[in-house]
This record gives sequence, C-alpha cells and structure tokens, in this order.
Amino acid sequence: MTVATRCTCGLALPRRPGKLLRLMQTTSPLLEFLQARLPAALELLERMVTLNSHTLNRTGLQELARITAEAFAGLGFNAEFVPSENPTFANHLVLSRAGTSQAHVGFISHLDTVFTAEEEARNHFRWRVAGDRIYGPGTEDIKGGTVMMWLVLHALRETQPGLFAQTHWTLLLDASEEMASADFGRLAAQRLRTATAALVFEAGLRNENRFQVVTARKGRAAFRIEVTGRSAHAGNGHARGANAITQLAHTVGQVEALTDHATGVTFNVGLISGGTSLNRVPHHAVAHAEMRAFDVEAYRAGLDRLRALENEIKVRSVNDQFPCRVSIHIENETPPWPANFATDQLFKTYEQAGAELGFAVTREERAGLSDGNYIWHAVPTLDGLGPMGDHAHCSETSADGSKDQEYVEISSFVPKAALNVHALVRLLKT
Repeated sequence: MTVATRCTCGLALPRRPGKLLRLMQTTSPLLEFLQARLPAALELLERMVTLNSHTLNRTGLQELARITAEAFAGLGFNAEFVPSENPTFANHLVLSRAGTSQAHVGFISHLDTVFTAEEEARNHFRWRVAGDRIYGPGTEDIKGGTVMMWLVLHALRETQPGLFAQTHWTLLLDASEEMASADFGRLAAQRLRTATAALVFEAGLRNENRFQVVTARKGRAAFRIEVTGRSAHAGNGHARGANAITQLAHTVGQVEALTDHATGVTFNVGLISGGTSLNRVPHHAVAHAEMRAFDVEAYRAGLDRLRALENEIKVRSVNDQFPCRVSIHIENETPPWPANFATDQLFKTYEQAGAELGFAVTREERAGLSDGNYIWHAVPTLDGLGPMGDHAHCSETSADGSKDQEYVEISSFVPKAALNVHALVRLLKT
C-alpha cells in the first residue's frame, strides 16, 4: 500500500514514488532517509524557483546566493562570494567544508537562469505542480540540481557520517553560466586542483528506465560575419554598387554547407541584418552564428574552414569590379569536452553504483554546454547528475502540446540522490 505524506509546499508525496525507485532491489536506511527528507528539499526548491535569477538580474542572483548559502550552512559549509570578471554579472558562490583527510570532491551548479522577470510574467511561468511534474524557471536547469546537491550531502552525513566528515567538499555555483563565463571555469579549476572528481549537477535525462549521465559535451565558437560592400543609388548607380547583403547570403550558404553530421560538426546562422533603405545598394551586412563540435581536432578544422571563407568573394560591382569584403570575427569560445579516460573512470563508478541499486546507468554525449566544458581537463568530471525533467529554457505552453514549460520530475529526486550517494561512497572508499 502506498502511503502519502504532504509537505508545506502543498505537494502530496507518495511514500514510494516513481518507476525508477521500484527498480531498486531492496529498501534501505538511505532510501528511507531520502524519502523523509524530500519534502524539505522541495520546499527549498520552491523558494529558489520563486525568485527570478536571470543572468543580468544582479539583485535576484544575490538573494538566491544568500538563500543557497543559508541552506548549506546547516551542513557546516562556509560561504565565499567571488566577484565575476565581468562587472555586469553577480558574484559566483563558493561553499566549502573542510575535511579531516586529503579526500576532496567538488560539486558544480549555477545560480542564473535564462528567463527575465518580464518573460516569466508574460507566459505565466511560475512554480506549478501538475502530478509528478513541478513547472517553473530553473526547476530543471539548474535549481533542481542545486537541491539535489543539498539532498545528497544530507544523506551522506546521515548514513556515512565518517566519510562525510573526512572529505573536503567544495561547491561552486556559477553566476553567469547561461552566458558562458570562462572566468568561472578558471575559478573552479583552481579551487578543485586537488579534487578526485568534479560532479556537475545539470539535469539528467530519462531513457526508459535508465539513468543517463553526461560524459562529453560539444564545444562552441560564436562568431560574427561582417560584409562591407559599396553603396550606390539603387536606380541611377546600380552598376556601381557592390551589394553586401547579396554577398552575405552567399557566405551564409557556404557556412551552413560546412555542417557535417557524420563528424558531429554543426554550423548555425541565427541572426542576420543589413541595409538601410530600399533605394540604396547596401554597403554593410552582418550575421551572427555558431559552430559546435565534440572532437578537438574537428573543432579546430571547422574554424580553419570557416576562416577560409573570407577569401570566397562572389559579389563585385559591374562597372569596375569593386569587390565586397568578408570578415569573420570569433567573439567567444567554449572548448569541447571530448571523451576521455578520467571521465570514463567516473562513469564506471556510477555504472557500478546503479547496478547495486538495480537499474542501469548509461552515458550520454550532449551537444549543449555546461561548466564541465571548462574544467574536465583539470579534474575528472562527470555531468548530468541532477534530477530528471525536460524543456529546459522554454517558458511557453502551446495548445497543441508542441511547446511545454520547463519542469522537473518529483519522482526522480530520491532514486537519483541514491545513485549519487552510492557512487560517492564507492569513489571515496577506493
């Protein structure tokens, strides 16, 4: 018989929620503790989700950092607020708890979301419970992951007090992950230089009744294509003009043709602009685009092929062959996180922990970015360790169901927390 409990956030919580939990072979003090602690975890999640924390909302991010630091203080963590290199962004949050041994583990999350307060209000996007789903900004990406960290550490302190006390824990929360801040990566790599592992609590995915964890991510280069032509009267001087928009259209087609799905290299032109009026041959046009790739060599080769397009000039004026000029500017880069031995060893630890609990753990190579891209080379890194959900970065709901708001699954918290705890025990006892 299923026994329901209720937390003060208004959720009726089944005693044994979710198919994944039923896959576990036996009950245990760990599962009992996690289930009893879940209402408090969801109350913390509601406090976080209710607060807008768009990357440029410094006030909201400062309040979220305060709430987060307060929540972990009960576990003995000290808070440090580290200024971002970009003064537009809020402070990064570092939480640390000294251990009695040399063992050191890092947890990674972030404070910011992609949703402005105006977008949340426009789409009525707020904390909303519907069955097993909790909708709201950051429920999946990544406030649910921060709460997962809190739940896992509470469980370790309760069920493995000696292991918890002897380990040095460093929790790092990025204030500007959604805008790809490389300075946080440098901060994390420096603070975790002695760590056995960096565990990133971005949301995990469900593949039938399996947990997927992330073992690699594509790198990304954002770039600008700028074309300079020659303006002229569109009637009387048409032959003198060199149309920058026409050249840009040609270059954009060449950029898109560089995509090679067989090698995982993709190009996407996302924004385009140019010209001033209909009666003038446009002298300037701009496109903003990106390239992504898993493999480091493929990433570099893609950039080389991209830069070569500066020499591919198609549009010239009729009367004197004045050429358009194409310039490609790399605006920012997030390096690839390729498959590697250290991550593979961490994956095996999680795979074995899942087997202990009676379910499978599989690997995923994800095309989206995370802070793991910046730190995998410095410390063994694994990602996708947060709860399960879907529709990250989406605040809209459509009548036909093709769009749905971001949500997290309540029933994923306890089994995923159990997986993290079992894996950490294996890792720290090795």
